[in-house]
Amino acid sequence: MILKNVYYLIILPTRVGDVISTRPQHQNAADMAASSQLRVAIWLCFVLFWGFSSVSALIDGLYCGTQSCYEVLGVSRDASKAEIGRAYRQLARKYHPDRFQPSKSDETRETGQQKFLLVATAYETLKDEDLRKDYDYMLDHPEEYYSHYYTYYRRRLAPKVDVRIVILYYSWWSSYTEAINYLMTVPKYRIQATELAKQQGLFPKNKEKGKNRRSKEEIREEEEQIIRDIIKTKIDIKGGYQKPNISDILLCKIILLPYHLCMYVAWNCSWFYRFTLKGEDFGNEERLYIIRRNMKMSQAQFDSLDGNTIDSFLEKELWIKDNYEVYKKEQEEEMKMKMATDSRWKRYRRWMKSEGPGRLTFADD
Repeated sequence: MILKNVYYLIILPTRVGDVISTRPQHQNAADMAASSQLRVAIWLCFVLFWGFSSVSALIDGLYCGTQSCYEVLGVSRDASKAEIGRAYRQLARKYHPDRFQPSKSDETRETGQQKFLLVATAYETLKDEDLRKDYDYMLDHPEEYYSHYYTYYRRRLAPKVDVRIVILYYSWWSSYTEAINYLMTVPKYRIQATELAKQQGLFPKNKEKGKNRRSKEEIREEEEQIIRDIIKTKIDIKGGYQKPNISDILLCKIILLPYHLCMYVAWNCSWFYRFTLKGEDFGNEERLYIIRRNMKMSQAQFDSLDGNTIDSFLEKELWIKDNYEVYKKEQEEEMKMKMATDSRWKRYRRWMKSEGPGRLTFADD
């Protein structure tokens, strides 16, 4: 097909020029000049066409450069991943800088190291399915020169994780840290955390002497960190300032939804079978679950209670609904008595009765 095109583009105009030469001389000179210019232009177009049609599929700077990754590893394009891995391990053992021994006159340590890096690059390219598809497409379509550059650097430089998830997770951590910093300034929580640290003996003792003796600032920083850790552990922050967790991201929840749904159904079926049909007695774990559900507390809130309080719940048998109702009324009456004797609560009730929140006043309290 190419030879046929050469005939029509170059040889045929030459024959036409020979026919034109039988015309008068003053016309032959102009026609011959035009014919020669036409042949030069056609020849240049043919050279450019032939050059672009034979662009090399191997591009320097991409993948294995001007060498084929398949030839570097000594495998065919149809080789499986296991064959590629086997060939890589053999060549890696041979050209590893710690084991390479030059056997030829033109081989040196530097050439062995370059060969090892080339083998590693070829393996990294062919072991990944997506990279291998891009590389095979480059070999089959060498004319798409700039497209190969874009595909190569897009895979090389593109982030592996969605940037939006990273930003969301970082902002979530910032909100949680801000909440902890605020709770560190609240005297109520700070005093409680300090008391817990003293009871558990977590505060450092300044008895070191000599080189191991620490300054007061270092001890104060350590105490602040202990108080911060206790507040993080004991306080259950909810809402937009709660402690971030990967499982709380919407995408993870959607992915794990079938699993949690199956676990929920299985747990309810087991509960119904054991305690409704068979009539088994509740264990401590089930009793504490019923108590926590009656009190409408989260698992973290319930776990933050001290052991004596939880033992008192079990002693009062609060998993029984009637017992819990009695306990709830006792707590409400106790709260009313405390509020009745509280001076601040009395002042608040007088203010609500005489003035109320909708009345303007210039009183300081």
